[in-house]
Amino acid sequence: MRRSIALDALPAPVQRALNKLGEDIAAARRRRRITMAVMAERAFITRKTLARLERGDSGVSIGIYATVVFVLGMIDRLADLIDSRSDQLGRVLQDEQLPKRVRPRGKAR
Repeated sequence: MRRSIALDALPAPVQRALNKLGEDIAAARRRRRITMAVMAERAFITRKTLARLERGDSGVSIGIYATVVFVLGMIDRLADLIDSRSDQLGRVLQDEQLPKRVRPRGKAR
């Protein structure tokens, strides 16, 4: 299978975040005393894929990451990851585009 150029050109902060995510998933799995074989079976993946995920491999699909997080019982945290209510920068940018005043349209004047 051909590897994407985007995967080879990952910014360093992205790779560090994936490494941390993999380490955190591995720690959560071990805290729950779930073996790699059992976790892989529950997530419908191979042990090799789970090992790649726990190393922070960017080639593992986000769907597999999500399934593993689900198996760990933490899927609600993934759902809140980019929640628009906590997007401070997005809100600031949106507020900058608000009109100074609002006028009625058409003949309603």
